[in-house]
Amino acid sequence: MSTYSKIIAGCMSWGAWGRQFSTQEMIAQINTSLEAGITTFDHADIYGEYTTEHQFGKAFAKSGIERERIQLISKCGIQHDGGTRDNGIKHYNYSKEYIIWSVEKSLKDLHTHYLDLLLLHRPSPLMHPNEIAAAVSVLKESGKILDFGVSNFSPSQLSLLDNKTAVSVNQIEFSLTQHSAMHNGVLDQLLQKEILPMSWSPLGSFFKEATKTNTRIKKVLDTFTKKYNATEDQLLLAWILKHPSGVIPVVGTTSKVRLQNAVKALDIELDLEDWFTLLVECQGHKVP
Repeated sequence: MSTYSKIIAGCMSWGAWGRQFSTQEMIAQINTSLEAGITTFDHADIYGEYTTEHQFGKAFAKSGIERERIQLISKCGIQHDGGTRDNGIKHYNYSKEYIIWSVEKSLKDLHTHYLDLLLLHRPSPLMHPNEIAAAVSVLKESGKILDFGVSNFSPSQLSLLDNKTAVSVNQIEFSLTQHSAMHNGVLDQLLQKEILPMSWSPLGSFFKEATKTNTRIKKVLDTFTKKYNATEDQLLLAWILKHPSGVIPVVGTTSKVRLQNAVKALDIELDLEDWFTLLVECQGHKVP
């Protein structure tokens, strides 16, 4: 398995779906991430209506950064409706031919000869494990991908594939305010099978929504920020980092300070009762 940084930079908002960085700004953002100790960059073919990987690749090629210094993740499978592709409706395509074609396009766009990790972006009701395994075999044998994984897969969906081709990662939504993965068997399975969890939206809804739940959480964090000499975002990351499955957060921020904060969160060890205090305040009731 490839070695990923303990915090991953999510690139969804770097292009047309967010900051709309120029080439020079994207080079600067890559370097800002590297300076913070973040060497892994998370992409998907659909980001920016299928344009962000190309923009990142152009910046990476001009940056002069050695390929071996970074790890590149991409995802495929979602057929986005509208934009740069003639899709009449949003759907999924996991045929052998499409998976191989999509990876080859990502490689061209990202200006690289290989992906450290390929993920299937979301499960499809029509996916066939043998078809997917055949594509993965071709891509691994040709050196175009080093590892294979999934994103947003349930335990049964992951097992369906893992019986045919090794799954090394499941990238899931996991945070204090969205912790269903702890209760629906997802993280149990990953821990059991020693499959690496990556967490998208690791800060959850805390900074996005003014809810009674988040008000309760904030009251506790006001105390904990003083106790741990840490920021709210660091403590929210420390909460998911304490899970024994070894979750790696994928952070979407482009703020230099928040990237630095995210890396510093790796050094915070929440006390056991403090971890449960945050869980209780999120749930609004004691644990059973």
